[in-house]
Amino acid sequence: MSGVQILEVGPEEGEQRLDRWLRRKFPQVTQGAIEKLLRTGQVRLDGARAKSSDRVEPGQKVRVPPLPDEPPPPRDPAEGMSPEDVSAVRDMIIYEDKYLFALNKPPGLATQGGSGVTRHLDGLLEALRLPGKDKPKLVHRLDRDTSGVILAARTTQAAARLGELFFSRATRKIYWAAVVGRPVPDHGIIRYGLVKGSGHGPKGEAEKMRCIHPNEVDKTEGAKRARTDYFTVDSAGKRASWSILRPVTGRTHQLRAHMAEIGHPIVGDGKYGGSSVEDGAQLGGEISRKLHLHARSLTLPHPIEPRRTLTLSAPLPDHMRRTWASLGWSLRDAPEDPFPED
Repeated sequence: MSGVQILEVGPEEGEQRLDRWLRRKFPQVTQGAIEKLLRTGQVRLDGARAKSSDRVEPGQKVRVPPLPDEPPPPRDPAEGMSPEDVSAVRDMIIYEDKYLFALNKPPGLATQGGSGVTRHLDGLLEALRLPGKDKPKLVHRLDRDTSGVILAARTTQAAARLGELFFSRATRKIYWAAVVGRPVPDHGIIRYGLVKGSGHGPKGEAEKMRCIHPNEVDKTEGAKRARTDYFTVDSAGKRASWSILRPVTGRTHQLRAHMAEIGHPIVGDGKYGGSSVEDGAQLGGEISRKLHLHARSLTLPHPIEPRRTLTLSAPLPDHMRRTWASLGWSLRDAPEDPFPED
């Protein structure tokens, strides 16, 4: 049994609930016991009574009463996961440091769980949890069938800071796509607003985003402004083009809805008119019917080390590499970021 302790919240431990901070410090103490200690005033925050939901800040002092010393035996974070799943998520890592992971999410893997979804990236992150630490936390999302760069924070502080960077648009996202036809002009800006559809059922419009003319966005309930920059790298005649896309805003299905609205849906996109484009655009042969949309790169300030800038890139998934080869598009021809700085 330990004596009374006065602990200081560390510089990387802010922005989290007091009860969770205590659980990390004292894993041998149950959640129920921590709540009782707080309820009876035995735990104090800067000398005052505190609640479980109070958030700690770096530099604050926490008074902790005598606690049992024996921690529970360490648990393997990947316990219960198949060796194949553990290997799969570890193979996705394209960058890591003590604050975050960058992963190359494969197409077909949901980012998070939902109705009928039992296998998803958020669940697989258990394999990356260190003993006694929190599971890495996803800080943004990709559609199930979109592949590419996605970030997971390893600390509470990194998760909060990454959330701020995405919210303030301090990140720069670049996507690669194969689209039907050839956009005219070869590069430009799409400014249609987006609003959720009003239909119902599994095939209804409620699952889709509807484009709204910029002049009508403020008059349309629920509509939000959106902007996509696009640049054409190469084309297969008038059948299909390799587009680099930059979502300046981050609306649901933004790239897919915008490209469909200008008449060039993304190859393989059944929701926005691309389900049969392989035949309609005469793209048979090696062209897969999978969605051809890939989060190629992400550039952002490091969340904790302010003098560092991260530029994270993910290689194309197999089905897109086969399409590029089939259409004669060379990866060497692509500028990493063809868009001027705003």
